[in-house]
Amino acid sequence: MKRGFGSLPVTAVLLAIAFIYFSTVFIFIDRWFGLMTSPGIMNAVVFTGVAVTCVLNYAFAILTDPGRVPSNFMPDVEDAEVPVHEIKRKGGDLRYCQKCSHFKPPRAHHCRVCKRCVLRMDHHCIWINNCVGHANYKVFFVFVVYAVTACIYSLVLLVGSLTNDSQNDEQQNADSSRTVYVISALLLVPLSVALSVLLGWHIYLVLHNKTTIEYHEGVRAMWLAEKGGHVYKHPYDLGVYENLTTVLGPSIFCWLCPTSRHIGNGLRFRTPYDGMSASTSK
Repeated sequence: MKRGFGSLPVTAVLLAIAFIYFSTVFIFIDRWFGLMTSPGIMNAVVFTGVAVTCVLNYAFAILTDPGRVPSNFMPDVEDAEVPVHEIKRKGGDLRYCQKCSHFKPPRAHHCRVCKRCVLRMDHHCIWINNCVGHANYKVFFVFVVYAVTACIYSLVLLVGSLTNDSQNDEQQNADSSRTVYVISALLLVPLSVALSVLLGWHIYLVLHNKTTIEYHEGVRAMWLAEKGGHVYKHPYDLGVYENLTTVLGPSIFCWLCPTSRHIGNGLRFRTPYDGMSASTSK
């Protein structure tokens, strides 16, 4: 599957972003504050900054390869520095992809849409025409943060501008702006709710250092562990702060920037057992 902006869902997202931006700046802000006033200019500049950052992260999420499994990848079961090896549910063998004809690194999964294995795969997203995986998970997460911010900001400006009744509007302009208000409300309300739910879900995943696939697998693993009288713990959960830095980066000032130099090659991930294996090997 080719990544890019040519798919219908991506085109729909770009059109929605353009419509919301122009209606917010040139109707909501202009009607509430006036574009030539200090509050109007300030709100227009801030909203433009949020919108541009949102679009940039969206573009990065679309164009960034989520991560490919090297053709020569081979898990080393005798490596003492790799205490955790993922195995098949049935048989207990090392995970092997029959379609790609290679072993799967930890947290990698085969995507039926992309027709290949993706490193640290979270899910395939039609809205970015790409998989969300190891290399683009952070920019996808940051995009959702800015998208929620932009939608709520625009919704506040929409409501605020409605409270500012203008007596000087011509009837024709009033009718056309009313249409824009209705369309904007029909876009912004469900978008704000849906994206807020999506952001909340991914905040939960980041705090626990899980992917969407691992969450669903963990529910089954937890049930099986409790059935056998054991306690299940996600093998990549390092604690809240370590999970945050693992996914978003070591510097808090870069958490909302589209930088991913900290992520490594996606073939090995830190676990709570790393220190234990190092101490036992001494």
